[in-house]
Amino acid sequence: MRILVLGSTGFLGRHITEHLRALPGVRVLRGGRSPGADLPVDLTTATVPALAADLHALAPDAVVNCAGAVGGGPLRLAETNARGPAVLCEALSAAALPVRLVHLGSAGEYGATPTGQALTEDSPTRPQGAYGATKLAGSLTVAEAALDAVVLRVFNPLGPGSPGASLPGRLADELRRAGPDGTVRVGDLSAYRDFVDARDVAEAAALATTAPGPLPRILNIAGGTATRARTVAEGLARVSGFHGRIEENGTGSQRSSAVSWQQADITAAATALDWRPERTLTTSLTDLWTARTGAPPA
Repeated sequence: MRILVLGSTGFLGRHITEHLRALPGVRVLRGGRSPGADLPVDLTTATVPALAADLHALAPDAVVNCAGAVGGGPLRLAETNARGPAVLCEALSAAALPVRLVHLGSAGEYGATPTGQALTEDSPTRPQGAYGATKLAGSLTVAEAALDAVVLRVFNPLGPGSPGASLPGRLADELRRAGPDGTVRVGDLSAYRDFVDARDVAEAAALATTAPGPLPRILNIAGGTATRARTVAEGLARVSGFHGRIEENGTGSQRSSAVSWQQADITAAATALDWRPERTLTTSLTDLWTARTGAPPA
């Protein structure tokens, strides 16, 4: 089976590529702007005819789209998160290949949620800001396309390789900088998020590429539990051996402050993919710290 992964060098893309490569009978094809890509492409500037021709020549059996932007100005967000999936969908339609498209969406598409309420795939989408809005536009394009396609709405991924722009990655970098007895300044950590290990996300993406028959158009991929961000900070402090102070008087994310609670209902993914997250938060944080520092947990 030939599986094309777009955005294979990003955080989730790397984990998905690694997981797929370990599967018997699978050949992974890399797509993107990186040197040596099997499909050199930038979805922000690609044209439908040229991409359709390249896809037809490559003839993948499935495409996993991990390409996306979490930061930058509105134009970059729109080009990457909204235009990119639209161009990809039109090109796949034009190539007329029997391909399954697996697209990574985001919990940011839901926006604010009443405290205590678990989000299902039918919950209202009220994104806060350009990021969530552009991700929603891309996901709707995929969900409404005349293709064999599924959107995996990924909640808050963490684990080895967590980027510095994410809360776990930023906390790990700050703890490493501060040393065991220093001071770490972060924003407000009172918000609740649904964290999921990137390796569990990779398993869900792999299952989605090979599941028989049509899949639901949107599936939540999450841990299924709301966890306070402060718990993540305290967990990282434990595994790093940090005994200093964590002060919540720094600059935080405006997007995070507007959404105080998120928890996913992952029943649909369990039913459609026979998927459930396997790794605990402690495992994810321990492996994040070890990968970041090369040192065993304290």
